[in-house]
Amino acid sequence: MATLGVNIDHVATVRQARRTVEPDPVWAAALAELGGADVITVHLREDRRHIQDRDLEVLRRTVQVPLNLECAVSPAMIEIACRVRPDLVTLVPEKREEVTTEGGLDVVGHEAAVREAVARLHDAGIPASLFIDPSARQIDATVESGARAAELHTGCYANAGTEAERHDRLVELSRAGSMVRAAKLDLHAGHGLTYRNVVPVARLEGMGELNIGHSIVARAVLVGFAQAVREMKALIS
Repeated sequence: MATLGVNIDHVATVRQARRTVEPDPVWAAALAELGGADVITVHLREDRRHIQDRDLEVLRRTVQVPLNLECAVSPAMIEIACRVRPDLVTLVPEKREEVTTEGGLDVVGHEAAVREAVARLHDAGIPASLFIDPSARQIDATVESGARAAELHTGCYANAGTEAERHDRLVELSRAGSMVRAAKLDLHAGHGLTYRNVVPVARLEGMGELNIGHSIVARAVLVGFAQAVREMKALIS
């Protein structure tokens, strides 16, 4: 059964819109845990557009489930990760102009940098995961990097315009998942998953963890955070 990682970035997005102190993503993490979250996920971006350093530091002291830090492959971010020591670091691509992450990390094109980042994290006792497109080349490069897990980018599946395209994208994810599992890596997935499209991904063989943020935060505005998490947890289990 897949576990649920709740990404609380967009709680901080609402706060940063006014540069104030609320809503506090730390409170959201506590409510997510009450709703059954198995993991709390945060993305500390280089431009600090939502999650702030203070949030990460307080979350590290207060979260009672594993804390997954998403960050860019840059020496400065890896230094922060090694200092804060989350339970998992997921390396992701970043572009300042993007609204949200637009695709997986190009491990093939940045092989040396990714290997160095993974090695630094593992030397600090922090397992590394790579957020990648469901591509054989990227999976092979992920294996070569020494990462412990691969998180498959589900954006193309989530954005599919027809049932036929959605089916094709799900088959692509299934094949990629089989490759990840055959390589003895933990299998994760995320991006664009909602209450309407999550179940087929959760049912993929060997799916370990789903990271979901925007859809849960959007529903939480209407039904409350713990309830929104509870409903997503029921769907994936």
